[in-house]
Amino acid sequence: MAVNLKKISTEREILLAPGHRACAGCPGPVIIKQALLAAGKDTVVGFATGCMEVVTTIYPFTSHRVPYIHSAFENSAATVSGVEAAYRSLKRKGKISKKINFIAFGGDGGTYDIGLQSLSGAMERGHNMLYICYDNEAYMNTGIQRSSATPYGADTTTSPAGKVIPGKQQYPKDLTKILIAHNIPYIAQSSPHNYSDIIEKVEKALAVDGPAFINVLSPCPLGWRFPYSDSIHLAKLAVETCFWPLYEVVDGIYKITYKPKEKKPVDEWLKLQGRFKHLFQPGNEQIREKIQAHVDKKWEQLLKLESL
Repeated sequence: MAVNLKKISTEREILLAPGHRACAGCPGPVIIKQALLAAGKDTVVGFATGCMEVVTTIYPFTSHRVPYIHSAFENSAATVSGVEAAYRSLKRKGKISKKINFIAFGGDGGTYDIGLQSLSGAMERGHNMLYICYDNEAYMNTGIQRSSATPYGADTTTSPAGKVIPGKQQYPKDLTKILIAHNIPYIAQSSPHNYSDIIEKVEKALAVDGPAFINVLSPCPLGWRFPYSDSIHLAKLAVETCFWPLYEVVDGIYKITYKPKEKKPVDEWLKLQGRFKHLFQPGNEQIREKIQAHVDKKWEQLLKLESL
């Protein structure tokens, strides 16, 4: 499906108002803007408690220019699935006719961890909705605690790098594959640095009949500890190193939507982040080697799945 980006950018309204309270350099608002540019004004948004909820809806103000529901940390998917079910009921009764999109948003804490049961239930029930995870790889809103999305070796307040442990001791959960196992029509990974990729994927997700899920990497300057101006560069480098591959699964068929011409070593991504600073001290080389081996293994698996 071809996306007319020029038409979208010139004819559609930006549906997240400026003046929100996001940190300087945070790509979260970029992700929301890109998703809503694709979705358009006839959209209902649900937001789990988290960074983007807090900074865009501090009472009595809101940055959202579409109908918006703030839910608890754990039930964004359940809330939006309920609204979608009510919409279908009203359509059957002839009380509403226009097409409305339904999008639930959550960070990795509210998606990978606390909200996983709610998300899985909504997807399994087959609600016609899109869930978008903005993955900043920790509980950034409450103090940079590790989540199941936090990379192996990362320094957080609950997996502190020091004499006892050299950062987080587990590899991140592959949530995208967990959603693929639900056999839903559309699943994808994207990144805010690739404008056309994320908009096209949101349009595809909203066009399918049934549930869809998109996982979007959201580098956090505060939690990852890098200069505020480098957020988009870090997102792009995660893709170029294949730490965060861009791909989609449509009705069970894998397609990699971007393949780096030259796959960069993951060290180039790690060394720009303060949360991995300790990995470049003498004696921690094996941890970086393990991270590289894990990235290589996952990339090779993805290439094989695409060829099936």
